Amino acid sequence: MINQSQRNLVTAAMVSLRELSDNLGISSAVRSVDWIDDALVIIDQRKLPDEVTYLRLETVDEVVAAIKTLAVRGAPSIGVAGAFGVALACKEFPNDRPGFVQAVESIRGARPTAVNLARSVDLVAKRVDDGLDAMLDEARIIRDDEIAACWSMGINGAELLVELLGNRPQRLLTICNTGGLAAVERGTALGVIQTMFERGLLEEALATETRPLLQGSRLTAWELERMGAPFRLLVDAAGPFVLAQGEAEAVLTGADRIAANGDTANKVGSFALALGARFAGAPFIVVAPESSIDEATPSGAMIEIEDRGPAEVVSARGLQLAPEATRALNPAFDVTPAELITAIVTDRRVVRLDRGEKLSDVPLGERRISAEQ
Repeated sequence: MINQSQRNLVTAAMVSLRELSDNLGISSAVRSVDWIDDALVIIDQRKLPDEVTYLRLETVDEVVAAIKTLAVRGAPSIGVAGAFGVALACKEFPNDRPGFVQAVESIRGARPTAVNLARSVDLVAKRVDDGLDAMLDEARIIRDDEIAACWSMGINGAELLVELLGNRPQRLLTICNTGGLAAVERGTALGVIQTMFERGLLEEALATETRPLLQGSRLTAWELERMGAPFRLLVDAAGPFVLAQGEAEAVLTGADRIAANGDTANKVGSFALALGARFAGAPFIVVAPESSIDEATPSGAMIEIEDRGPAEVVSARGLQLAPEATRALNPAFDVTPAELITAIVTDRRVVRLDRGEKLSDVPLGERRISAEQ
């Protein structure tokens, strides 16, 4: 868990949207993670939906604290944040290689489950001998790659839904937050829902509130509202029953890590939705970029699951919900086995696990390009 000094670092780095707009020329449509005027700038996701606030991060400690406190979250977004964080490490320790290495490791280990963070950090750190500009170029490539992946996943996912359920408006259930906040722009699973909405094929999005930190009710509802898409919110435990009643026709989730055998780690509660979808005969579709696939992890049993401690469970947004001394189990993620997944949709392929396909069987294709890009 984070300590008070880390919280103070994030708070000290905070600036308002209006101040950033005045000083840096940022519009309200800015990416959720970006490099602006020699600093990492992120939307502070802890403040939503009450206020849109940005953090300007200029040190490694600030980046690590922002990742640990979930000021920035979502596998692609924390990967991009980590990439630019390594560039900050180069600025902070220009003539201190041991200090640089230690700083990089602190970023790399800030959250263990999502593979994107470690992978992005390693890619940028390899360019240290080429200098800061080269490292920033590498980080920008990672950022732009994640954005392009989101557009392509949206197209691939929408076409799969039409293939599975027909060319008609659909009711789609999702968990946690997988939109632009989690993936810099547009998103993974929510990016598919956005593409369906833009094509007139979304009857309704159903978002689970996603306890304990309410990423569904705070973040996904906020993004769907800004999108103008029809949606309703539901409590987490209602998801499987809603599927059994036919109120939702398919489940779309993101993934923080996909093992080589197709097992998928995602926000806790995803496994329950997969079981509900199997009972209801509804497709359960995982949407994630190729960067979330970890071929070095053979199965979901090998994925480290982060436990975030009791505080988030026994309280919510500053309100104590349980007796003071209550202990809690708080896994941030669970693992859905491949046999419960209909398909894995990435930016470069669709792997139909329900047809017996494996990740190793399906070659990479070209990314899909939208006319809106």
